[in-house]
Amino acid sequence: MGVPFWIWLVVAGIVISAYMTIRTNREEKELEIKEAEQEGAIYLQRMEEEKQKRKQYSQEA
Repeated sequence: MGVPFWIWLVVAGIVISAYMTIRTNREEKELEIKEAEQEGAIYLQRMEEEKQKRKQYSQEA
C-alpha cells in the first residue's frame, strides 16, 4: 500500500508555501534597499543645497 493522496497534497502545500515565503522575503529586501538608496540620495541632495546656501551666505557677508 502507498502513501495516501492527501499526504502528498499537504507536502505539496508546504513546499509551495516555503517557496512563496522565500520569494516574498527576497522582494521585500530588494524594496527596502531601493527605498534606503532613495532616502540617501534625498539626504545628500539636501546637504548639498544647504552647503550652497551657506557658501552663498558667506560670500554675501
